[in-house]
Amino acid sequence: MSAKIVSKEAAVSRIHSGMSLMVGGFGLVGCPLVLVDEVLRQGQTDLTVISNNVGEPGKGLSRLLEAGRIRKVIGSYFSTNPTVGSYYRMGLLEVELLPQGTFAEAIRAGGAGIGGFYTPAGVGTLLAERKETRVMDGREFVLERPLRADVALIRAHRADKLGNLVYRKTARNFNPMMATAADLVIAEVDEIVEVGELDPETIVTPHLYVDLIVPRGEAGD
Repeated sequence: MSAKIVSKEAAVSRIHSGMSLMVGGFGLVGCPLVLVDEVLRQGQTDLTVISNNVGEPGKGLSRLLEAGRIRKVIGSYFSTNPTVGSYYRMGLLEVELLPQGTFAEAIRAGGAGIGGFYTPAGVGTLLAERKETRVMDGREFVLERPLRADVALIRAHRADKLGNLVYRKTARNFNPMMATAADLVIAEVDEIVEVGELDPETIVTPHLYVDLIVPRGEAGD
């Protein structure tokens, strides 16, 4: 049952250059910072990052961006990090911007195997350019595609040795849905307990979605 528990080095070594990464967090809250820093140390590059935001200057995912490791970002809230705009204007970064609700639903759709969905968000704006639209009941909608990734890096509060996850307050944010929408799911956690110690009513992500667990304390943070 403890086979899923690995070091940060072993977990991140499963990530290769050119892969797509979903990374949990809203701002820095709920972001798996230990795993992000290990990606920076190991040197994977040409990454596509799917995350609500790209950290803050000098912090979190921004460290990968500033090191030239990220080729493209997909998300909805980049204004807290002016580096994103600067790199985009210099042609150093591809940016795909989605309304936040659309972003969340696209991840959920990716995890549920849904081929796409129609939403009124973004209709008539630059965000809808080159996307299929459809009028239903007199209202225009834009077709959005699901989001999936090669790897999801998520942050949870507690895990049991099977990989069942419990989150802490707002640090939960996008992490549970990202755990459903990637081929490999790596969870950075504060504490690991024995199977049976977690209240089943508090478990948000079942262990079947989780491939690897990295204990945050042992990771040196």
